[in-house]
Amino acid sequence: MKTIAFTIAFLSTFIQSQFLFAQTRKPASLGREEYIEVEKNVKLHVIDLGEGQPVVLIHGWPLNNEMYEYQYQYLVEKGFRVIGISLRGFGKSDRPYGKYDFDTFSDDIKVVLEKLKIEHATLGGFSMGSAVTLHFVTKYNGAHIKKLVLFGTSGPSWKQREGYPYGVTDQAADDLIKQTKINREQLVAGFGKAFEGREGSLSPESIKWLESINLNASPFAITQSITALRDLDLRPALSKIKLPVAIFHAVNDKLCDFSQAEQLNKAIKGSYIVKFEKGGHAFFLEEMDKFNAELEKFARN
Repeated sequence: MKTIAFTIAFLSTFIQSQFLFAQTRKPASLGREEYIEVEKNVKLHVIDLGEGQPVVLIHGWPLNNEMYEYQYQYLVEKGFRVIGISLRGFGKSDRPYGKYDFDTFSDDIKVVLEKLKIEHATLGGFSMGSAVTLHFVTKYNGAHIKKLVLFGTSGPSWKQREGYPYGVTDQAADDLIKQTKINREQLVAGFGKAFEGREGSLSPESIKWLESINLNASPFAITQSITALRDLDLRPALSKIKLPVAIFHAVNDKLCDFSQAEQLNKAIKGSYIVKFEKGGHAFFLEEMDKFNAELEKFARN
């Protein structure tokens, strides 16, 4: 009987101690959510690190928020809160059937910023993500945003149009879209080399890493979003932008020509270009130190 009584008493004490530990333990996550619901049954994956002034980063096509791996910790150590959002259809975000256009992407970002209570942020977008951020700022009149920075921009128009002889041709755009439907793996494999400014400026491991990120996207989203980019002309909306704007671009970019940055610079009053002389489309890796320092400087000032 004494043994039974002792066992019961021991178990009771153990359970009480575990309960008290559970009640007093401080959450290690600091209440940050990794997935934000933007509409019913659709959640976006968010990397949310650090404290201080917010910097929000939007990836390019067909990348995801993992592309900024070497920016996140740098900015956190410099005293910023940095938030990387994977657009729907990309990375770990949900990939429902439906629209993958710039209204949808902008609406999703608006919900994320509202739910995270982000204000006065520096918003950055890379490649197709630059078009996403430009569309967001013009659609929502700069809501939640204090500054805008564009990386390797796809320009006010990704493709050539009447009165705009910059960017890809109609045929090149259509060929790329077709490849996403019939030979996506080869398309992505070719992107690795095309990201380089000069041959050998990216290690084989970096190219493989970029390729793995590019492949981790919904094939449907890839096709739909690049089609939407083909049809997007931001030129009429650029005069609405009143925020400070910096344009980071590499002169050796093979995927988004430097002329695209120059056209945006002309169209957005008060904007300026930060020129990268060595890198290509992957200058955020090839010239990482300069990229990070310039981003920090722009976000802090």
